[in-house]
Amino acid sequence: MEVTNRTLLKIIKARLDDAKGAWLEELLNVLWAYKTTARTSTGETSFRLTYGTEAVILVEVGITSIRRETFHKESKDEQLKVNLDCLDEIRDKASSRMTKYQQKMVEYYNKRVKLK
Repeated sequence: MEVTNRTLLKIIKARLDDAKGAWLEELLNVLWAYKTTARTSTGETSFRLTYGTEAVILVEVGITSIRRETFHKESKDEQLKVNLDCLDEIRDKASSRMTKYQQKMVEYYNKRVKLK
């Protein structure tokens, strides 16, 4: 699921507003959600752009998924090394996507702006 920063910030604000006096305890959950949600502009999560691998969210822990079924403890260190080796490429692709996204936003704005 990809969301824009504005939408994500609205969700975070609503979640913290609902927490009222317990916002400090809720903050960790909100930050985790923020870091593991793919952004529309980059197509990546900030977690993956930082660590080179996708985080396993709590929902995935309790259910069967392809990622969990193909996980092998013996090769996890090797896979993490491969992910880190590919991190620059992932970041470059995300940067390219963000540039294209920004260009689309400029084009969208320029089509709708009315000069006086």
